[in-house]
Amino acid sequence: MNSIELGKRIKEARIAKKMTQSELVGDFITRNMLSQIENGSATPSIKTLAYLSDVLEVPLNELMPSPTESALSQLTSAKRHLSDGENQKVIEMENTFPPELSDEFSALLSYAYRNLAKKTLEAEQYLKSAQFAQKAIEFSAKGLYANDMVKSESILLLKQSTEEYNSIYSNL
Repeated sequence: MNSIELGKRIKEARIAKKMTQSELVGDFITRNMLSQIENGSATPSIKTLAYLSDVLEVPLNELMPSPTESALSQLTSAKRHLSDGENQKVIEMENTFPPELSDEFSALLSYAYRNLAKKTLEAEQYLKSAQFAQKAIEFSAKGLYANDMVKSESILLLKQSTEEYNSIYSNL
């Protein structure tokens, strides 16, 4: 469950009921805790969620984002990072991708790794470029969106990085 989305939903429900944070929490939790929950920096227990749901007169399932909704939000975020050239941010999301969207995320990761392989090759960081190219090759071959173009480009980047690396270090 995405705590930021959950907090946003609780806050929206509270505002829709024209309640202050103090009115909502009563004696159950502190206003400070509710503030942290609404800002996404704290995750409420199920007991607290049930309490908030009851006071807000909102079904519990409406407060909690569905796994699919959360996964789609994550996918949208990864796509935005990729289009903004924030390849490293896409890669940092690698271990958090939901399994139901693994094909889509594999495609995004193949592009992100390929882009980083290009940048590090241009920066003459050949070993790093080769590592990124290898990961791009791996992800470009996965899933429904396997991409031969990205795979081919990544193979060429790997070859070029390896040749550059070998030419420098074989002369030492």
